Amino acid sequence: MRALWTAASGMKAQQLNIDTISNNLSNVNTTGYKKQRIEFKDLMYEKLRRTDFNQGNGKPVNLEVGHGVTPAASVRSFTSGSFEQTDNDLDLAIDGQGFFMVRDNNDNLFFTKDGSFKLSIEDGEARITTADGYYVQSDMGDVELGGDISDIYVSSDGMVSVKRTDDEEIEEIAMLEIVKFANPAGLESVGKNLLKETTASGEFVESFEGDAGEVLQGFLETSNVQVVEEMIKLITAQRAYEVNSKSIQTADEMLQMANNLRR
Repeated sequence: MRALWTAASGMKAQQLNIDTISNNLSNVNTTGYKKQRIEFKDLMYEKLRRTDFNQGNGKPVNLEVGHGVTPAASVRSFTSGSFEQTDNDLDLAIDGQGFFMVRDNNDNLFFTKDGSFKLSIEDGEARITTADGYYVQSDMGDVELGGDISDIYVSSDGMVSVKRTDDEEIEEIAMLEIVKFANPAGLESVGKNLLKETTASGEFVESFEGDAGEVLQGFLETSNVQVVEEMIKLITAQRAYEVNSKSIQTADEMLQMANNLRR
């Protein structure tokens, strides 16, 4: 019976939907996390009777039956989350569509909305990195601050400056690399709050005159997941899963009745 396979595809689709919603809820407190949603498409249709207007025997409508549903895409929403004030000099947030650029030890570039950066000291020289040791990038490459640092300043346009312990003057170091993409939904998630450039996202475009957003020092961007909204989606997905399972049960009962027919 078609109903068995059609309902089974619906159960598989709703299971993936619930998996996605669960991932959103589990990352409700993840800095810079962007929620995802699953898009679905119906499967091919079997034509039981076609419209045919040849020889005056046309039918105004088709007689067809579908074969279920399939997941089409997982779409990430890049709407801004809330901004939480931390008063930490190395906590940065972007009020806009821009991304921070970071580099790993293999010179691979990644992009992130998570601005909870750290100060890494190597041979007496300080650099700004992520919690995993990825180097934050600027227009001069890695953000290298030097030694004897007393204060770090980051302006709204991303200029990093420092004040040293033996000098009252503020020294400008480099401009943070704030980039944007033509299609940010095409970025590939690789974990650790990092995104990777793909052909679908297009190449990154450097920000000019703050068009990718304003940098906020002492703030972090929280997740854009709305718990109430996700809970409603979870209940809806659960009910859809339940209805599809009921369709399978009904089809099974119909098969049982057919098998129990006696002449």
